[in-house]
Amino acid sequence: MTQITFQLNPEQSQAVRYIDGPLLVLAGAGSGKTRVITEKIAWLIQRCDIKAYNICAVTFTNKAAREMKERVGKMLDREATKGLTVSTFHTLGLNIIRREIGHLNLKKGFSIFDAQDSQTLLKDLLMQQSRDSSFVDIVQHTISNWKNDFISPQQALSLAKSEGEQTIALCYERYNEALRAYNAVDFDDLISLPVTLFEQQPEVLQKWQRRIHYMLVDEYQDTNISQYRLVRQLVGTREGLTAVGDDDQSIYAWRGARPENLSQLETDFANLRIIKLEQNYRSAGRILKAANTLIANNPHTFEKKLWSELGYGDPIRVLQLKSEDEEAERIAVEILQKRLHRQADFRDFAVLYRGNHQSRILEIKLQQHQLPYNISGGQSFFARSEIKDIMAYLRLLVNPEDDNAFLRIINTPRRKIGPSTLEKLAHYAQQRGASLYLCIDELGLESHVGKAASEKLQRFAHWLDQVRANCHSLGPMAALREMVDDMGYDLWLQQNSSSPQAAEKRLENVYYLLDSIQQSIAKDEDREDSGDAQDQIERAVNKLLLQDLLDQQQEEDLTDRVQLMTLHAAKGLEFPHVYIMGMEEALLPHRSSIEEDNIEEERRLAYVGLTRAQRTLTLTLAEQRKQFGETVDCSPSRFIEELPQDDLEWEGGQVAMSEEQQQAKAQSTLSSLKGLFD
Repeated sequence: MTQITFQLNPEQSQAVRYIDGPLLVLAGAGSGKTRVITEKIAWLIQRCDIKAYNICAVTFTNKAAREMKERVGKMLDREATKGLTVSTFHTLGLNIIRREIGHLNLKKGFSIFDAQDSQTLLKDLLMQQSRDSSFVDIVQHTISNWKNDFISPQQALSLAKSEGEQTIALCYERYNEALRAYNAVDFDDLISLPVTLFEQQPEVLQKWQRRIHYMLVDEYQDTNISQYRLVRQLVGTREGLTAVGDDDQSIYAWRGARPENLSQLETDFANLRIIKLEQNYRSAGRILKAANTLIANNPHTFEKKLWSELGYGDPIRVLQLKSEDEEAERIAVEILQKRLHRQADFRDFAVLYRGNHQSRILEIKLQQHQLPYNISGGQSFFARSEIKDIMAYLRLLVNPEDDNAFLRIINTPRRKIGPSTLEKLAHYAQQRGASLYLCIDELGLESHVGKAASEKLQRFAHWLDQVRANCHSLGPMAALREMVDDMGYDLWLQQNSSSPQAAEKRLENVYYLLDSIQQSIAKDEDREDSGDAQDQIERAVNKLLLQDLLDQQQEEDLTDRVQLMTLHAAKGLEFPHVYIMGMEEALLPHRSSIEEDNIEEERRLAYVGLTRAQRTLTLTLAEQRKQFGETVDCSPSRFIEELPQDDLEWEGGQVAMSEEQQQAKAQSTLSSLKGLFD
C-alpha cells in the first residue's frame, strides 16, 4: 500500500487527522479544500482502518467527483479503494433508490425525467386544465422548490394564497401522479425519495447507516433542505462527518441552496469542531485584500480572512468606457497585447460576466481581432435531437411505461402513425389505466384506432420487443447497434439535416453515444449485481442521463482559447488574468436583487469573481448601454465603492491614446513579438 506523504499546512493537517467527532472545515477560495478531502479519505483508509466500502464522499458535479476519485487512486492502490463511494448527491440517491426499489412505488427499469421531459409533461397538464402553458418555467421552478422543501401537493394546496398558486399546486399533484404512471422520477425525486423512505422505514435507514461509517461532503453551503436531511440521516448517531464549505461562495439560492446549513451543523452536533482554511494558494495578496474587504459587507456567522504568500501583486484596474462597444473592444485589444507582453497563452485569460447576453458583443470583437475563444455553457451533448431520440429508444426499451419516450420516437423515423391515431391510443390508455406502449397488444385497441393503425402500432411494438430479446441473445451492444441500423436512422438524418456533412456529424454523435454506453457496461461487468442485459442498459442510460444533468459547469476547453463564462460558471476555476465586465448597478448587482433588497448573494457572486484571478484583475464598466433599443446611462456598481480604493487604478472613459502613447505601445508590442522568436 502506498504511504501518504503529508505536505499540508497546519490547518489542513488538523482537518485531515481529526476524526474524534463531526467536523466543519470552513475552506476559503483557493485554500486547497479538494486536497484536504482526498487526503482525509486516504487517512481514514490507511491510518484509521476504515474500509473504503464504509466511506462515502459526495459533491455536486461529476467533474468534482471524478477529480476526487482520481486523486485518491493516485495515493492508494486499487485494492485499498475497492468499494469507495465518491459521487454526486444525485448519484448516491439513485443508487439508494435502485437498491431499495422494493420499498418504493416504482418498478424495475424506471426512467429519470430531465428538465425538458418534466417541462413537456407540465405543459400538457396545464393545457388539460385550460391554463396558459407560457408560465411553465415558473410552475417547474415552484414544484422543484416544494419537493426540495418537502412540501406535499396537499400542503401546497392548503397554503395557496391565490388562484395562481392553487393552479400550480393542482398541477403539482397531477404531475406526481403522471410520474408514477410513467414509472419515472425527476431530478428532485432522486434525493427526496430516499429521505422520505428513511423517515418512514427506520430499518432501511439503519441498514445504510451500517454501510456508511464516515461521510465527507464538499460544497456544503450549496446543499438544500433535502440534501441536508439525507446527510443527517446517513451520519446518524455515529457522527462520522466532515463537511467542507464556504458561506462566502454560496451563490445558488435560486436553486434552493441554503448557506445557513453550515450554521445548522452547530445546532445538530453539539460537539462540532470548526477548522478554518484561510491560506490561499491561488491569488496575489492585493486581490485577496480586495475580496476580504468586499465580503466583509455581508453579515457572517463565521469570520475568516484569506491571506497569501504569493506577494502583493499588481493594482486592480478599473476601466470606465463610454459604451458597451468600447468596453468589449478594450478587453479584446488588451488580451491581445497582454498575451504578447507577458508571453501568456490565450487560455490564461478569462472574461466573466453576470449574464450570458453580455458575451454577444464581446464575441464579435474577439472574432474581429481573430482571437480564439471558448464560451462555457454551450449546447449539451444530451440536448442534441439525435441523442434525445436514441436515449428515448433506450428509455422505452427498459421502461415500457415511459409515455414521453414513446411519443418522441413513435414517428422517428416516420412510421405513418398520425396524430389522430396517437390521440385515440392515448384516450384508450387513459381508460385502461395503462401506458401507451403496453396497450398496443390489447385486443380492444383495434376497435378504437382501426385495423390499419393497429397493425402499424403492433409492428412497432413487436420490433422493439425483438430488440429487447436480442439484448439477451446477442448481447446489449450488438442488439443496440443492430437497432439503430435496422430502423434506418441514418436515412432519417439525411432527410432531416441541413447538409450531408451535418447528417454525418449527427450520426457520429449517435455512435459516440453507443460507445459511451459500451464503456459504461464494461466498467460494471465486475459488479456482483451487474444484472442481465436489460439491467446493464438501464444502469448505463441512467448514468449518462445523470452525467448530463449534474455537469452544471462545462469543463474548461483545453485548447488555447480565451475563456468566456458567467460568474456562476466560473466557480471552482482559476485563471492568471481575469476581466469582470459590466461592473454596474443593475448588472452586478442585478436589477432584480436591487428591487428585492437582496444584495448579499450578488456580493458573494462578485467575491467569487474576484477570487478567480491569480495574477491580474481588471474590472470594466460602461457609462452607457443599449437596452431594448434605447441608450441608457449607467452608474458604477456599489461593489467597486466597497473595494479598498488605494488598491484600485482607475482609467476614465477615453479609449483613444495620444500619438506618442500609440507609438510607445506599438514599439512595446513589436519588442514583445521579437522576444517570442529570440
